[in-house]
Amino acid sequence: MTETVLKKALLRIDLKFGNINPQTAQIKQYELEKDMRVWRIFLNGYAKNGFVVFDEEVLSKDEVLDTLKDLAPEIKSMRRLTVADLVEESMSWNGILGKMKS
Repeated sequence: MTETVLKKALLRIDLKFGNINPQTAQIKQYELEKDMRVWRIFLNGYAKNGFVVFDEEVLSKDEVLDTLKDLAPEIKSMRRLTVADLVEESMSWNGILGKMKS
């Protein structure tokens, strides 16, 4: 990846849902996964929570929430991160690497 792509700003929204089950979570997750503007998504129909990471320059927060509206989403937190941060967080060995650097 180029340096420009790695520094690209993304938005992560952590959500809690009032109206979700495993089947509806799977359907909505698939629907948003097909959207090329979404970088990462995970919806948990059992724990009734999840998150969406997307590029706010091409997809608005309101559009994301509108897609999820039938699941009664509640924003628990939002934070900005870069593509480099997302890649690092996605590595299964990230916790181990962080401990090694200390």
